[in-house]
Amino acid sequence: MNHLLELTRNPRVTVRRDGPPGPDGTCVVYWMQRAQRGIDNPALDVAVEAANALARPVVVFFAPRPFPPANLRHYAFLLQGIPDIAEALERRHIGLVLRRFPDHSLLKFCDEVHPALVVGDENPMRQARGWRDTVTKKLKIPLWTVDADVIVPSKLLEKPQYAAFLIRPRLESRLRAFLVAAKNPRARVPWSKPRSLSTLETRLELGELTSGWNIDRSVEPVPAWKGGAREALRLLKDFTDKKLSRYVRDRNHPELAGTSRLSPYLHFGHISPITVALAVQKASVPESAKDAFLSQVITWRELSVNLVHFNPNYDTFACAEPWAHRTLAAHARDPRPVLYTEKQLETAATHDPLWNAAQTQMVSTGWMHNSMRMYWGKKILEWTKSPAHAHQIAVRLNDKYELDGRDPNGYAGIAWSIVGKFDRPWFERPIFGQVRYMSGASTGRKFDSKKYIAQHSQTQLFAD
Repeated sequence: MNHLLELTRNPRVTVRRDGPPGPDGTCVVYWMQRAQRGIDNPALDVAVEAANALARPVVVFFAPRPFPPANLRHYAFLLQGIPDIAEALERRHIGLVLRRFPDHSLLKFCDEVHPALVVGDENPMRQARGWRDTVTKKLKIPLWTVDADVIVPSKLLEKPQYAAFLIRPRLESRLRAFLVAAKNPRARVPWSKPRSLSTLETRLELGELTSGWNIDRSVEPVPAWKGGAREALRLLKDFTDKKLSRYVRDRNHPELAGTSRLSPYLHFGHISPITVALAVQKASVPESAKDAFLSQVITWRELSVNLVHFNPNYDTFACAEPWAHRTLAAHARDPRPVLYTEKQLETAATHDPLWNAAQTQMVSTGWMHNSMRMYWGKKILEWTKSPAHAHQIAVRLNDKYELDGRDPNGYAGIAWSIVGKFDRPWFERPIFGQVRYMSGASTGRKFDSKKYIAQHSQTQLFAD
């Protein structure tokens, strides 16, 4: 019991339902949601340590469900990660029960296996918080959740952070404590599935997973991407071995393959940000390259999570700071050079070939280079009737097509582009007010924009 008490003092752990473990509990259940991996998972490690202290087995309960606006593209990527989860869990003597909506109820599963304790992973998104709140109220045994997909636990920052230069020293002061490789302990008592317990096979077809679900089926999977922890680790090694040394030079060139392309894997929890950061730290490359990348995966990523964790308006225009609201309101009636409908934007039917290429890249590949995401968002502000409308359109398009949509990084990036979040007031100009402006001419001069446009021609986009 002393070891269990120590686990609850772990800064990553939040005790949502307190009390002693169920005395007749047969196992410890790990409720997998955001951290979809069987290795380098602090939440899973807490579950294993608790189970070992109780001399009980561990079983992972993973039950995908419709999560609007997720669509076939997103569920295909999620599905590809399940075999990797199963293999990693088997090596650690941990069980896996896979179910799908409508048989996704954690409470029903707990009634079947009678656990002593449930451990889950944290997720700052609105819907996931609602699920945790419901389970907390109805569960009769202890429930702990673990902040497994950030480096520094979000609750330690205590309040909203308003800029990268403010959050950076707060994060850096805690890196020694939290930027530590996972122990990946094995369960001392192997899981043995009861014969009466139902579970799906881990190698499902997409149609089997999503059958009967009310989801958008118009956005198809992207063959160029493959989900899962194995592929994430392969991409990480490829990046640190071949691209990281040139990262400072190449990262702002959308026509080059110079970035890590790990954002979808971080979103689905197929890889831990700790794993990524440690691999970058160990790489034999210039310190300037390491620092530039670590600023993205630590400072800016955790600033984005902070926005979602502390601001309930994270995905709306209302998340703007007062200065941005004032300046955008003052220019709300400024004439726009052109007004596009959401459909015109979605189909890349604008006068701007650079913007069209960015939109086409997102729709056809499920990913957009970060430099182009900024330009993309700012032009939506310039070409629509109001900042609030622009923000809504950007969120809808991002969440529909990006593999890493529905994510704190996406919401923070849109807020930065359209309402100046985490930025400062700039020179006054029409429409934008004091929100930073980006022009096609200046943006296109910073890289080989002609090559980028040629790479992402929109001629076949939405073709009949």
